[in-house]
Amino acid sequence: MEIEIEAPEFAGELSEPVAEAELLALIDRLAGLLDRSDLTELEVEAGGTGLVLRKPMAIAATAAAGTATAAAEALAPVAAAQAPPPVARPAITAPLTGIFYASPAPGSAPYVQVGGEVAVGQVIGLIEAMKLFNEIKSDLAGRVVKVVAESGALVKARQPLIEVEPL
Repeated sequence: MEIEIEAPEFAGELSEPVAEAELLALIDRLAGLLDRSDLTELEVEAGGTGLVLRKPMAIAATAAAGTATAAAEALAPVAAAQAPPPVARPAITAPLTGIFYASPAPGSAPYVQVGGEVAVGQVIGLIEAMKLFNEIKSDLAGRVVKVVAESGALVKARQPLIEVEPL
């Protein structure tokens, strides 16, 4: 989900933990509302502050909506019968909402990489919330199949960060 926040008059003023916690809670509630709806984008403005939430497939869905929709509907029963069910991999999830960082410092190597192994208790990234950096430790052991979260991006609580294949 893409999130844009415009708050020129608040630049540098949101340092109070209470205000940041309330803002993160509001973003979580709005993101949940967007996820549960048929909407692809949600824009909220209050005073000089603006917030835009977009579903990841909003642009792609709009472009492919034309004639491809009728063809997809006609082929859907055939494709569903032939395609194997998607494999759900175990994932290490975010314990809190904040900004995810895959490495300890800009320019340094990431904590984990695709193909590498991860152990229970190993640090796999950082989440910055309310000006605090929280180490995120693995609760799974295995080989990293996919790093889902993008470094520097906002992640929500319980959002998958890394998919792991158990050894």
